[in-house]
Amino acid sequence: MDDVLRGLAIYLVLLLLFRLAGKRSLAQATTSDLLLLLVVGEATQQVAGRDFSVRVALTLIVLLLGLNRLVDYLAVRQSRVTKDGPIVLVDNGEPLHDRMGKARVTPEDVLSHARLAHGLERMDDIQYAVLETDGGIAIIPRDSSSSEAHRPG
Repeated sequence: MDDVLRGLAIYLVLLLLFRLAGKRSLAQATTSDLLLLLVVGEATQQVAGRDFSVRVALTLIVLLLGLNRLVDYLAVRQSRVTKDGPIVLVDNGEPLHDRMGKARVTPEDVLSHARLAHGLERMDDIQYAVLETDGGIAIIPRDSSSSEAHRPG
């Protein structure tokens, strides 16, 4: 039973740490993110327990899967414990740097999504950029008529 409680405690601590790391930490996984997850998994396995019996392993797996389903259920219910709502990062071509900083998103991240999604290369061409709850960035381009009005020359 001690092994199951340790596994539960590790899951909750890791959930909190990944939550504090920000929305985009897992949505745009890089090689270093994958390596981090592998090392965390190995470290967790070392701490989880000394009893490597099938019964303890199955009990812990069932418990963690159930807990994960509960977290998913709470996320769907828009619980503040698990998720925030979408965050507007760009408003009428103006980057909202305070929000970008809190979300750990750079203007280059926004422009990268704008190029990939719509072929846009300038912040002026973006009406809104929204960091969605899944970590993706939605780009809403300016109307071409209003975009032309804001371009110099």
